[in-house]
Amino acid sequence: MTDKIVVFSTCDSAEEAATLARHLVEQRVAACVNIVPAVRSIYRWKDQLEDAAEWLLVIKSRRDLMPALRAEIAKRHSYEVPELLALPVVDGSESYLEWLDRELGTAETPA
Repeated sequence: MTDKIVVFSTCDSAEEAATLARHLVEQRVAACVNIVPAVRSIYRWKDQLEDAAEWLLVIKSRRDLMPALRAEIAKRHSYEVPELLALPVVDGSESYLEWLDRELGTAETPA
């Protein structure tokens, strides 16, 4: 098991996804964010069934940075309740995991 995480979040537009992804990397709470365009999300919101196109963010980070990552998304996201799910990275390429560490900030001072 590593200390790395992959975090999922969604946005309602390509512009918001790109802006948020860039901000997270600039703040060093994410080393890399992939934007997967036009995923289809079906969910219940305020007692209504929704069917929406969204842009999925696949955020690579570290567990100790999750509070800072959560705070940055809460400050900048347009959704009232943004998706934010973190999954552990069990293993990975040693060189990629080292690269992640070099690109991420510290928990005390992410940016």
